[in-house]
Amino acid sequence: EASRCVQCPEPQCCVLNCPANNNIPEAIWLISQGQFIEAAQVFAATNPLSEICGRVCPNLCQQGCVLTQRCGAAAIGKLEAFVSDVARQAGAFKIEVPAEKTGKRVAVVGSGPAGITVTEDLIKLGHTVDVYEAWPEAGGVLIYGIPSFKLEKHVVQNKIGDLEEAGVTFITNTRIGEDITVDDLISEYDAVFLGTGAGVEATMDIPGNDLQGIYTATDFLVRANVPQPMLPADKQTKPVVGKKVAIIGGGDTAVDCARSSIRLDAEEVTIVYRRTEAEMPGNPVERKIAQEEWVNIEYLQAPVEFIGDGHGHLKAMKVVKMALGEPDRSGRRRPVPMEGSEFIMEVDTAVMAVGYWPDPALGEKTPNLVTHKWGLLLADETVGATSREGVFAAGDNVHGPDLVITAVASAHKAAASIQNYLTGAMASWPSPN
Repeated sequence: EASRCVQCPEPQCCVLNCPANNNIPEAIWLISQGQFIEAAQVFAATNPLSEICGRVCPNLCQQGCVLTQRCGAAAIGKLEAFVSDVARQAGAFKIEVPAEKTGKRVAVVGSGPAGITVTEDLIKLGHTVDVYEAWPEAGGVLIYGIPSFKLEKHVVQNKIGDLEEAGVTFITNTRIGEDITVDDLISEYDAVFLGTGAGVEATMDIPGNDLQGIYTATDFLVRANVPQPMLPADKQTKPVVGKKVAIIGGGDTAVDCARSSIRLDAEEVTIVYRRTEAEMPGNPVERKIAQEEWVNIEYLQAPVEFIGDGHGHLKAMKVVKMALGEPDRSGRRRPVPMEGSEFIMEVDTAVMAVGYWPDPALGEKTPNLVTHKWGLLLADETVGATSREGVFAAGDNVHGPDLVITAVASAHKAAASIQNYLTGAMASWPSPN
């Protein structure tokens, strides 16, 4: 497969399409020469989560491959995952850190993609890093948000183990704003990085949303896919699904919930989405896999009421058909209910997978830490500086829910800025806008 790469001259579309600007041509050439470990190290040089991205990335790099129209893009993601596994088995992912420390200490809040990236960048520079994580296990969304059938837990745990071996301390079961504050961290550390992600779910304010049998996506996915020892006490039971399951939403999370339902022995699983397939935000490859697993997708439909069975349990949804109107702020055409089109859909389980946003409590409980729409942290996009001096942020809590590789790319910028701040190379504190 690697030999199919034609080694495009500059500019290399695959590199430009990758948010982390991985040196893909060099890695692919090394693979074609049988130098798998060296290829893995090329990927890892710009992406500390190469093992993970090779499995879960929607392969933005492949969308720029010049072979796409002629014979299909080179399978860059699968090649990245393959050589990363070879390097892991050979013990070639040891993180090299300076023998002499700088004496600077950094607190990283969140152990997802952004937190892991900043942590690795900073320990390689000789700084001491402590990572605070709200969940019982380090890994953040990589453990608790992505199902095991897409990303095996041991792949993430291996990465966490690399960081621990390099001297990183993970403090789990510690929620920022509740168990510890940003001000506490500022007083104890030389710099603070906030990589808390976007973990607060949007909900549907329609009648009946408190019936039994209705789940939010995170609660459903966590309980369905995470091993019991890694779960908090209130989430250690598998979700109960009935024969007919409806997933409301159109992104990758909705597809993950649908595929998880199949694995929980649901007989009929339907994704209900209010726009057409052309407007769906999720990965079309994931969608195709779900359909191959007998997941149905109904377009231009939206529930307007959950109906109970008289005993507090869901038995059906009232659904309205939609038509597409003018584009909204996202650029997608706005769904408009069609008058008189309501019908009843029999379901006994429903999962709301309609979006995520950062926890607004972080800004509310932290003086002078400015947030804006939907609780997003206000941070300079080029350096990751927030409105509080010494506090940096990157990832989904800054730009909203996005890809693992996007968080990696923005976290690299924040880590470089933290280095400048710690060494005095940052002349003045940037004003985020």
